[in-house]
Amino acid sequence: MIYLIIAITVLFFLATYYCLKFAIIIINIRDAIEESLDIIDNKYTNISKILEIPIFYDSYEVRSALNELEDARNSLLNVANKLSDNNLSDEEVDIEYYEEN
Repeated sequence: MIYLIIAITVLFFLATYYCLKFAIIIINIRDAIEESLDIIDNKYTNISKILEIPIFYDSYEVRSALNELEDARNSLLNVANKLSDNNLSDEEVDIEYYEEN
C-alpha cells in the first residue's frame, strides 16, 4: 500500500513538473506571437501609408512595384489575422481599417 502511495506521489510530481514546463513554453510562444503581431501591424501601417501617396509617373515598373507592395500588405494582414485567430472576414477587416483612417 505504501509503495502505491509513493508511486502515485512521484507520478503526481512528474505530471506537475511537465505541466508547468509546457505552460511556460506556451506562454513564451504566445509572447513571441504578440511581438510578431506588433511588428506586422507596424509594417502594415507603413506600407499602407506608402500606398496612399499618389504617383505621377505612369511606368510599368513603378505600377508593378506598387502592386507588389499592395500584395505584401495584404499578405501581412492575412498572416496577422491567422495568428490572432480573428474570425472577421476580409471585408470587415478592410472596413475597420478604413474607418480608423
